[in-house]
Amino acid sequence: MKKYLFMAVALVFALGCSKPSPTPKDVLVKRLFTYAENGQIAYGHQDDLVYGHSWCVTDVENDPLERSDIKAVSGKYPALVGFDLGGIELAEEKNLDGVPFDLMRRAALKHIERGGMVTFSWHPRNPLTGGDAWDISSAEVVKSVLPGGEKNADFRVWLQRAADFVESLGDVAVIFRPWHENTGSWFWWGEKLCSNQEYQELFRMTWLYFVKERGLTNILWCYSPGGDAGPQRSMDRYPGDEFIDIIAVDSYEFSAPGFLDQARVRYQEELKSALAFLVAVGTEHHKLIALSETGLEGLQDLTWWTGTLYPAIKDFSISYVLTWRNAWDKPGHFYAPWDGFEGAADFKAFSELEDIVLLD
Repeated sequence: MKKYLFMAVALVFALGCSKPSPTPKDVLVKRLFTYAENGQIAYGHQDDLVYGHSWCVTDVENDPLERSDIKAVSGKYPALVGFDLGGIELAEEKNLDGVPFDLMRRAALKHIERGGMVTFSWHPRNPLTGGDAWDISSAEVVKSVLPGGEKNADFRVWLQRAADFVESLGDVAVIFRPWHENTGSWFWWGEKLCSNQEYQELFRMTWLYFVKERGLTNILWCYSPGGDAGPQRSMDRYPGDEFIDIIAVDSYEFSAPGFLDQARVRYQEELKSALAFLVAVGTEHHKLIALSETGLEGLQDLTWWTGTLYPAIKDFSISYVLTWRNAWDKPGHFYAPWDGFEGAADFKAFSELEDIVLLD
């Protein structure tokens, strides 16, 4: 009898002391930290699988989702693909860039199945005025959606619809980057449109709904102010360590014709300053660091990848960099090369650097 009692106690003890299996979020966090610790940077591209510079998926249900401007140039898929949930809040069939949400879901899961990673941004419409995310005609919008505000009940429905989509992906880990570029004032949640406290309450309310009310625990939450904010301002609206897994920055190069050299210098200086500060903050708070949006529209600098971007990021422990989209319906609105683009060779050289990670 004592023998069996001992065995039972030993089994209970073993089960109690055994470590739980890592969750999908645990695995993704470890993967991103490993990149940063090894001096590697994963490369990402917005909307890469659903359209490109001169093509667009039209067969939502059956397209094999094998096309990619990045793969056409480098022979590899981006390690990370970004999508945007703008429009999901109104239960629309397509997002603000015309991507059907059913297609987005398929593409996200296909990329994860291939071994890739996925990040979602969100440009929701203005819940107070009915305008788009860029409607900054009122400074009362954030206040109106917070608890007690006149639009709080409506906004909770918006949160529900966004959470429904994330939940529909199943047991996979994704990065979610809501309320980005908050240090600028071009979105209704921007610096001049709400106080720091109101912004923090907005972010926390979003997190609490997704994580605590809906149980969506496989999300990596990304906080990404704008790169032109300056180091300290970029953290003035930080929601707190409990709510954030990745501290990132959005930083673009803007160049007028004839001023490319000056734009390059300004971009590199701004980006290096932002990354140096964020890497220090990330070390202190044990958070991942990323360059969550960047690029040069139109890529008039044909050596931008190896001559501008890479020198600006190579010395910083960031986990990934994502360049913006190649719009199929706006010929000049592209941030990555495609097959036949005259600067494609420079991107291929960038993709073959030993510390830049793409997906074979």
